[in-house]
Amino acid sequence: MAEALHPSQMRTYFALTEAASLLQYAVQQQLQAEGGLSYVQFEILAKLVDAGRPLTMTELADGVVYSRSGLTHQAGVLEADGLITRAPSTVDQRATVVTITKAGRRRLDKVLPGHIDVVRGLLFDTLSAQDVRTLGNLMTRVRDHMREQPPRSAAPRKSRGSAH
Repeated sequence: MAEALHPSQMRTYFALTEAASLLQYAVQQQLQAEGGLSYVQFEILAKLVDAGRPLTMTELADGVVYSRSGLTHQAGVLEADGLITRAPSTVDQRATVVTITKAGRRRLDKVLPGHIDVVRGLLFDTLSAQDVRTLGNLMTRVRDHMREQPPRSAAPRKSRGSAH
């Protein structure tokens, strides 16, 4: 049987998960109200702009914490709204390449100021510059440890209705 968490570990765990949930909820509300975007849709657009180039669906899946089918659905919604395009890769026939459109960049530009305000107001305004550096270092280490697992896009797909 696993050893129980130390009370300080339990407090830290609950504080972290609650803070992350509260921040994510506020961000989702802002993105929906100002741009009609879900957080995952915002993340897809932001990752495309940040990359400065089209990305494959696999690259997006490895960078976005979301199921493959959910990511495909969200990309379909963004494509239907004219915010991205998807096309077969000219290099790898199995890959789909995703490109942000001008409308997608405009939508991202529209929601970004409010997004920054929410993040700054809820997360960074209560922290000193040293706190931000410390938190950033700690969370980077934790994230990197979690990401040491194979990317989710490399995980075998579960077959549906298979009786094996």
